[in-house]
Amino acid sequence: MTNIRIVTDSTADIPLAVREALNIEMVPLKINFGEEQFLDTVTLQSEDFYRKLTSSAHFPTTSTPSPGEFLDVYQSLLEKPDTEVISIHLSSVLSGTYRTAELASTLLEGDQLGKVHVVDSCSASYGIGALVVAAAEAVQAGKSVDEIVTLVQTMRANFYIYFLVDTLEFLQKGGRIGKASALLGSLLNIKPILSLDSAGEVSVVDKVRGNKKAIARILELLAADVSDKTIRSLHIAHANNLEGAEQLREAIVQRFAVENVAYITLGPVIGAHAGPGTIAAFVSTV
Repeated sequence: MTNIRIVTDSTADIPLAVREALNIEMVPLKINFGEEQFLDTVTLQSEDFYRKLTSSAHFPTTSTPSPGEFLDVYQSLLEKPDTEVISIHLSSVLSGTYRTAELASTLLEGDQLGKVHVVDSCSASYGIGALVVAAAEAVQAGKSVDEIVTLVQTMRANFYIYFLVDTLEFLQKGGRIGKASALLGSLLNIKPILSLDSAGEVSVVDKVRGNKKAIARILELLAADVSDKTIRSLHIAHANNLEGAEQLREAIVQRFAVENVAYITLGPVIGAHAGPGTIAAFVSTV
């Protein structure tokens, strides 16, 4: 019988307890404050990151793992006979992480070559995390590699994500919007509602004024997405903004039939790009 292992990266924002329970291997991205470098969620946790964000003179930057770091993980897992790896990663449009993992898989030799299946999540944060957790649960249920990859693809097509950022500063510094748009948005209290398109690229779905209107608009968007379907899982994520996350959760569960709800903290790498105060809804109907 084939032993299947699931690998992901730190931007999936899967809590450590969940990764350990489901035997998920995680390769961390890196986050930099000036000359200081940290491993995402390994040597720098979310709570410390958001504190450092307000005190550091340096704007954080991020970088991908090296091919060698992925290769070391793959080789270690494949030492066990009859093992195959499914490696699910951050959208290839947003990061070089997926391509680096794919490169590492081609560097394997002998019987290990061809045993790693690298999957582009076309997503970010718990948009990846939900796919990874579902894949790991499918491993425990005895599913095959092909069945698990198909499951991930099906789930990805029935997954809806909406981000509400608290400030446009981080999007501007990350090159997502221009300085004029950031300044205008801040002055007018404009809240862009963001999502990820089918290719995994960040897109602006709408712009509204104020949090209350923004949450109401997210409900309208979700109503069009899920129609009369039951929401199987709802993960509410936040970047040091539990109050905002609770408001979003309450609005969604009052409007829709929701089976499972959980909170997720956006990790340092995702938080560095979205900015503190961000809240997000990750919704699956399968």
